[in-house]
Amino acid sequence: MKMRSISTIIAMLLFFANVSAQTISLSLFKDGFSNPVNLQNAGDDRLFIVEQQGTIKILNTDASVEAVNFLDISNLVGSGGERGLLGLAFHPDYASNRYFYVYYIDTSGNSKVSRFTTSTSNPNVADPNSELLLLTINQPASNHNGGCILFGPDGYLYIASGDGGGAGDPNNNAQNLNLLLGKILRIDVDNPTNGENYGIPANNPFVNNGNARNEIFSYGLRNPWKFSIDFQENNIWIADVGQNEIEEINLQNVSETGLNYGWRCYEGTQPFNVNNCPNTSTLTYPIVEYNHQTGQSVTGGYVYRGSKFSDIKGLYFFADFISNLIGSVTEDGTLNNYGNFNGSWSSFGEDVNKELYIIDYSGKIFKIEGSVLSVSDVNLNEDLNILPNPASEIAKVSVNNDLLKSIEIRDIKGSLIFSEKFGNISEKVITISSFDNGIYFMKVFTKNGSTFVKKLLKN
Repeated sequence: MKMRSISTIIAMLLFFANVSAQTISLSLFKDGFSNPVNLQNAGDDRLFIVEQQGTIKILNTDASVEAVNFLDISNLVGSGGERGLLGLAFHPDYASNRYFYVYYIDTSGNSKVSRFTTSTSNPNVADPNSELLLLTINQPASNHNGGCILFGPDGYLYIASGDGGGAGDPNNNAQNLNLLLGKILRIDVDNPTNGENYGIPANNPFVNNGNARNEIFSYGLRNPWKFSIDFQENNIWIADVGQNEIEEINLQNVSETGLNYGWRCYEGTQPFNVNNCPNTSTLTYPIVEYNHQTGQSVTGGYVYRGSKFSDIKGLYFFADFISNLIGSVTEDGTLNNYGNFNGSWSSFGEDVNKELYIIDYSGKIFKIEGSVLSVSDVNLNEDLNILPNPASEIAKVSVNNDLLKSIEIRDIKGSLIFSEKFGNISEKVITISSFDNGIYFMKVFTKNGSTFVKKLLKN
């Protein structure tokens, strides 16, 4: 990956500060959670919601929540502030081995990465006594814990660790290769070696280096609260929370190892504390950054790889916990600021179909929706009935063998024209006489959790 010039990034920053286009919408999917900080899927329709105090709940496609927690390790977790149960990752072979991994802060204030196992008799419940500890990271302070964990396309577990806290990384932990703080780590959970419960991938950058920890994959990070891996391009997107002025988003390919993102020498592209720092030619600058007039705590997301919305395909989504903005970035560094939404955005997540969700720390889970439906999502669905169609005055809507829960109608530009939620009913009559003549897209949500989209022609 090329080192990005500071002048290029400044130009991006100025562009970002002046672009605002409302081209996405949020659809509330479920509320009532307690300080949710993560959302994952296990390769099926269920969503697993991580709550900071130490519990994981299962959210179903019909927006119901399983009555019993999937996991409750609140007795092991020290929660509050930036501490808590922070990360969740399901093993690539989870369907067979039932292994999943969590990152949490223990009651002594240190980070732990552990494996747990799901019950053989109930796939919706894990065994809280099945913990296998993989890794402990001693934390000198209560903040900057990182906490995101993900499996990559190589089958290895990637772990984000903050710099250990304290303003300005006072001990320069992020640049110290003998420490696991301020790093992205990569370990092999399937081939443990040297008496540990994990192994070291042979192509990690500091393997057999006596002056560096072998687990390190990249370094020079302040608090990479959330990162994600785009399996289509094998790119890692790292959102690193800033100190005084700059929030940054970094991009590297899985094949690139040993990158130094510059903290504490640089905050984004700006010098911060350059005493005894490496040559700038050895640093990798962020693909984009924004200043604290725009936001003060970046929350990383995902590249949208879903099939429903063609206008947001391939865009990396991020948000800001403090200013509530939601934005996106293209792979070449072009940014869109969609504006400030009502929510304290703590995380993003994907379902099994790669549709995108965003988490409000106050307890709400929203779906992110683009403005233009993909052609594949606007087919003639035989189960959704709109009569007549074309229509001029009214349209009667029903679904075979199901009940209606809510309906949305958008015009061809994606603008919402009609939206109504109601108790489960068999048929809904919608007056469309005030609609302009043309093509519309009707989206119907049902009692059984199905979603249907169909064209409606008004003449």
